[in-house]
Amino acid sequence: MDDIQRFLAHAIQLEKESARRYEELAEAMQSLGSMEVAEFFRQMAHYSRLHLKEAMQRGGFHDLPTLAADAYDWPEGTSPEAAAWAGVDGFMDVPGALALALDGEQRSCDYYRTIAADAEDPEVRSMAEAFAEEEAEHVAQLESWRSGLAKG
Repeated sequence: MDDIQRFLAHAIQLEKESARRYEELAEAMQSLGSMEVAEFFRQMAHYSRLHLKEAMQRGGFHDLPTLAADAYDWPEGTSPEAAAWAGVDGFMDVPGALALALDGEQRSCDYYRTIAADAEDPEVRSMAEAFAEEEAEHVAQLESWRSGLAKG
């Protein structure tokens, strides 16, 4: 992917889906009575919305750009965030929610790393590397929560 506007349209869609999924997880964890995890997921949704806003500003978008469904170039045919989410249900426990979120963040990180590795355009490469680093931070946060849960 060597067009910055196209890259940013993908990043915006990915972050929009990420924020929505984290909100779903927060609601599920709140209904489960796990308020601390619900708040963590709300914080992650906030980060996704910040990334979405950053991508929109970098691309000069005032409204969310839309591409036709077949115009997106996703691995596996769907965005990395959407591919990871089998759905949040009332039976999901904290470890399951954290595992689901971790899978989504890892897929997103891998997606951006692949773009960075393959891009010939230096602006796309640089931005994809920066987005991959942000996703890697999210992966680390989720792994820390899972590790703390295992120890607790």
